[in-house]
Formats: sequence, structure tokens, C-alpha cells
Amino acid sequence: MFLSVVIPCYNEEKVLPITHRALHEVLRKDAKLHNYDYQLIFIDDGSRDKTLPILKELCKEDPCSRYISFSRNFGKESAMLAGLEYSTGECIVIMDADMQHPPEMIPELIKYYREGYDQVVTKRTRDGDQKRRTLLAKLYYKIVNSLIDVRLDDGIGDFRLLSRNAAQALLSLQEYNRFSKGLFSWIGFQTKVIEMKNTQRAAGETKWSLRSLLHYGIEGIISFNNKPLRICFYLGTVLILFSLAYLLFLLVNFICHGVDTPGYFTTITAILLIGGTQLFCIGVLGEYIGRIYYEVKRRPHYIIGETDLDMKPYKH
Repeated sequence: MFLSVVIPCYNEEKVLPITHRALHEVLRKDAKLHNYDYQLIFIDDGSRDKTLPILKELCKEDPCSRYISFSRNFGKESAMLAGLEYSTGECIVIMDADMQHPPEMIPELIKYYREGYDQVVTKRTRDGDQKRRTLLAKLYYKIVNSLIDVRLDDGIGDFRLLSRNAAQALLSLQEYNRFSKGLFSWIGFQTKVIEMKNTQRAAGETKWSLRSLLHYGIEGIISFNNKPLRICFYLGTVLILFSLAYLLFLLVNFICHGVDTPGYFTTITAILLIGGTQLFCIGVLGEYIGRIYYEVKRRPHYIIGETDLDMKPYKH
């Protein structure tokens, strides 16, 4: 068996040597015990610190390690896609570089792969998380799962093992706007979920701000269904029915009591309600149109600045 480990990196200069050393400590022992070979593929996603020089040095000294460096920051989704395209293993592990995905779990992922699973997925417990963050996460997944066509589970992220069949299925999905959590679920295959303890970064700072998390959440809702568009349709229908009912009420009131002084509060409320609903629906339409705009351009997901890999990407 040949295993590929894909590690996207963005400004991870402080933690890369730790991650590289920890991966080798785990994999050398397990590879010798179960008779398999492995490679580490680090994807530098346009880092602005010393990530790339450190990767070059690590890969120069280690024949099992290779790197791909993007010409600029294209995002983690593109980094994972590049890793899948350039990996050569019969199974592939995707993990973060910050040690929040423990290398010690990789042998367990491989064990279940040998039992016949095409996806072996880790599910992070929320032990130690703030109660507010846990509540918001549960609320988000409840809302998302009521809207989208695939199932997303709280705590399941990108740390997983994919068989070559599962990886090829993902590579065949070439949309520009990628939401990997949904794509992993959409392709199906035999899946095993194992729990993973919540761990902190070994070094460095998180790249996820509140704004980026909000953007990622919207991406998940929009990417896998058209229900927000239907919500706009239903809102418009309800507003029309309320408007007709209100007009009927005014007509009856006019017949029975004659002309009455128009209510300022009623007028302002109607304007704000209808105007706000229209802007909301236009915003939803804009999100979908924006995605169509990027899809039809057919731009590449990433551009490689430099690499020490000499193989061609898998065709899809």
C-alpha cells in the first residue's frame, strides 16, 4: 500500500517543523509495522511568512516529503484540490498543519480503510469549547441541514482518509465554488466516523475570523440547493396575500365609514417590510448569480508558483 498525506499550509512557519517531525514519528513506525510506503505533500497556499523556505528545507532533507507553492493565496479548498490532484497514493489523508488534527490518529484511519471503507472521517468533540460557540455551531448545522440536500454533522471537518475511488469522484466535481464538507458527503461511498478529541494549535494563530466563518457558512447554504430562492418566492407570495387582505380591509372600511386619515405608522411599516424583503431577495439572487459568474469564467482553481514534484496531476 502507498499512502499520501496532504497538508495545506498558510502562514504556518512556527508549527511546520513540529508537524513534520510528528508525522514521521507516527508513520515510520506504523509503515514498518504494517508494510506500506508513504509520502507527505505540503501545499503552501501563498503564505506571507517563512512557510515556503521552511518547506523547501524540510523537503530537501526528507525524500518522503514534497511541496507545492501557489502563486498567491487561493484558499484551503484549492489547496486540498491540488493535494488530491498531485497525490499518488492508493489512499489519501487530508489534515491541517497546526496539529489540531493529531497524526497519532492516522494508523486508526488506515485500519478502517483496510476493512473496506472508502472514507474514514474524524468527528471532533467540543470539549473545552465556549458554550456560546457550541450553541452557535449546533444552531448553524440545524439550519443548514434543513436547507441543503446533503447531511452535514457537527464536528466533522477535513481530517479524513479517502480511497483512490473517493478521491477520483471528488476530482470529477470541477465546480469553481467548492464547499468540501458538502462534497465529501455528496459523493457517498462507505464511510466510517471516529471521534477525535478537541485539541489546540501547537503554535501560531488561527486563520478563521468571525467574518470568514460567516462567509463559509453562507457558502455551505448556497452551494448545495436552491431552497433560498424558494424562500424568496414564498416570502413574496405571503406579502402579496397580506397586501390583498389589507387592501380588502381598506375597501370595506371606506364603504362603511368613508374616507379616513391615513396612518403614518401603517405606511412606514409597509414600506420598510416590503422594501427589506425585496432587498433580501435581491441579495439571495445576487449570491446565485455571482456563483454563475465565476463558474462560466472557467478560471483554474489555483496557479502553482513552484514545486519539487515532477509528476502530472490526475486527469478528471
